[in-house]
Amino acid sequence: MSNSSETAIKEVEHINTPTLDVSRVREDFPILAQKVHGKPLVYLDNAATTQKPRAVIDSLVKYYSSQNANIHRGVHTLSELATYEYEKARGKVKLFINAGDSREIIFVRGTTEGVNLVAASYGKKFIKAGDEIIISAMEHHSNIVPWQMLCESTGAVLKVIPMNDQGELLIDEYAKLLNKKTKFVSVVYLSNSLGTINPIKEIVKLAHEYGVPVLVDGAQSTSHLPVDVQDLDCDFYAFSGHKLFGPTGIGVLYGKTHLLEAMPPYQGGGDMISSVTFEKTTYNALPYKFEAGTPNIAGTIALGAAIDYVQSVGLKAIGMYEQGLLTYATEKISAVTGVRIIGTARKKSSVLSFVMDNVHAHDVGTIVDQEGIAVRTGHHCTQPVMKRFGIPATARASFAFYNTTEEVDSLVNALQKVKEIFGS
Repeated sequence: MSNSSETAIKEVEHINTPTLDVSRVREDFPILAQKVHGKPLVYLDNAATTQKPRAVIDSLVKYYSSQNANIHRGVHTLSELATYEYEKARGKVKLFINAGDSREIIFVRGTTEGVNLVAASYGKKFIKAGDEIIISAMEHHSNIVPWQMLCESTGAVLKVIPMNDQGELLIDEYAKLLNKKTKFVSVVYLSNSLGTINPIKEIVKLAHEYGVPVLVDGAQSTSHLPVDVQDLDCDFYAFSGHKLFGPTGIGVLYGKTHLLEAMPPYQGGGDMISSVTFEKTTYNALPYKFEAGTPNIAGTIALGAAIDYVQSVGLKAIGMYEQGLLTYATEKISAVTGVRIIGTARKKSSVLSFVMDNVHAHDVGTIVDQEGIAVRTGHHCTQPVMKRFGIPATARASFAFYNTTEEVDSLVNALQKVKEIFGS
C-alpha cells in the first residue's frame, strides 16, 4: 500500500473519533441495516438521493399522526400548529444558508422546480430576443432544458462555459462570454457527474460586474459544503430536500428580495393571493406569492428536521470526513486495472465516476448490485458531459458521511468480480 493511501486511511480513522463517529451515525439510518441479495447493503448512490435518518422519518409520522391540517387558512388548533411548524422550517432554512430574510425562502418541489420557476418568472419579464444566457458544460439537464425553453420562446441565445479534460470550468473563457448582451448566468456548484466544485464566488463576481444575476444549482453542494448565500452573493440558490437527508418532493429556492418582488407569480391559485375578483387579482406578499396551493407540509417540516440533524453532526465534520473518504476511494479504485476515473478536478467532493475497459456501465451496476452495492450508472442527466468525454455512460459511486472505507473496499472487490466475469 502506498504512503498516500495509508495517509488517507489514517485521516479517515482520525476523523471518525471523536469529531464524527460513523458507527454511531449509521445507527440513525434504519435502511442501512438491511441486506440486499443476502449481502449487507452498501449504499453509494447518494448523489441521486440520500437516505433518511430516523429523526426525519419520525417527523413525518408525527405530522400525519398528530398535526395534520392545512396551513395559513385555519383558526383551529391543528391548523395553527401545522402553520407554526411549517414556518419554523422556513426559519431553519434561512439560518442554514444564511439568507438575509425568511421572505427570501420559497418552498418548491426541488431544485428542478426552483430553476424552472426562475426561468419562467424572471425570464418571462426580463429576457428578450437577442439577450444571452450563460450556463456551463457540466450542467444537469434540469439546468439546461428550462433555459433552452426560455430561449425558444423569447429568441434569447444560450452560451456555454467550456471545461477542460479534468472536468474544470475554464473561467477565462467564461469571462470572455460575458458582455452587454448577457442577462443571466446559471451554474452548478458541485457537479453531480464529475464531483467538481466550481468557484461560485468568482463566477458571481464576474457576472455582477456586468449587472447580471446568477442562479446557483445547489442540489449536490448543500449536503457537503457550508453554504452562505450572502457570502457567495448569488442572486438565486436552489436545492432539494431529498439530497439533504430529507424527504422527496420538497426543495428550496432562495432569491434576493428585490428580484423576487419584481418577478411575476409562477403559478396561480390559493394562498398566493391577497384578493380575487373577476376583474382583478392582487398577489400576496413574499414568500407566499410563489407558493400557490396546498404545499408539501409534511415534507417541509421534515426538511427542517433534516437540517437539524445535519447541523447536529456538523457540516465541517461531514466535509472533512467525506474528503478523506473520497481520497481513499480515488486511490483504491484508480488502482484497479482497466478502470479510468472521469472527473479529476483539483477541487472535488463526494462523487467518483469511472468507466471500465470493455464493460458497459450498466453491466458494472448490475454485477455490483449482486454484491449488495448500490451505484448509479448511465449519463446521470448530464448527456453533454458524456459527449464531452466521448463516453456513453459512467458508473458513479457517490458518498455521504455514513459511508466507510470498508464499503469502498467492498466496491473494489466487486469491480474485480466484474473483471473476472468479462475476462478483463
